[in-house]
Amino acid sequence: MLNDILLITKIKEGNMKAFEEVFRLYYAPLCLYASCIMGQTDTAEEVVQELFYVLWRDRNKLQLLHSLKGYLYGAVRNQSLQYLEHEEVKKHYHDKVAAEGCEEDYSSDPQNEMEFEELQKIIFDVLSLLPERCSRIFRMHRFEGKKYTEIASELQISVKTVEAEMTKALKTLRNKVEIYI
Repeated sequence: MLNDILLITKIKEGNMKAFEEVFRLYYAPLCLYASCIMGQTDTAEEVVQELFYVLWRDRNKLQLLHSLKGYLYGAVRNQSLQYLEHEEVKKHYHDKVAAEGCEEDYSSDPQNEMEFEELQKIIFDVLSLLPERCSRIFRMHRFEGKKYTEIASELQISVKTVEAEMTKALKTLRNKVEIYI
């Protein structure tokens, strides 16, 4: 535990050697752990790389309550499970759409196709009325399929800010689209 505190202190001070030591020590075992949870080596490596990126980026905010090893393994477990949950939701949605034949209905029925295009136009009109950051976050999440953590990292804002902007965008969309449904 004393060694962990020393390493974390050095990392907080911006000591790249201490960070590299932690990376070398834990990268491979964390990748193995993540791939055991997710069953995918490439994605497991991405999760661990993201963890180390966030660790370095947010090193000043790091609060170590237990051991460094426990912190890293816990973070990898949480991110891996979150990834699997996200994938399950996407699969469930895809299966539901396929089972209901929604894609065929819209493309084969001119009335449905017109309604779909009209609703899509309304949504894009509403998105153009939103503040630029709010609209951008919504598009990144819904159209590009990015996770909140990815958006936060890319825009250099907190995950809570991403959540707040998504809530604002969804509320506005709900209010504007509700009258058409």
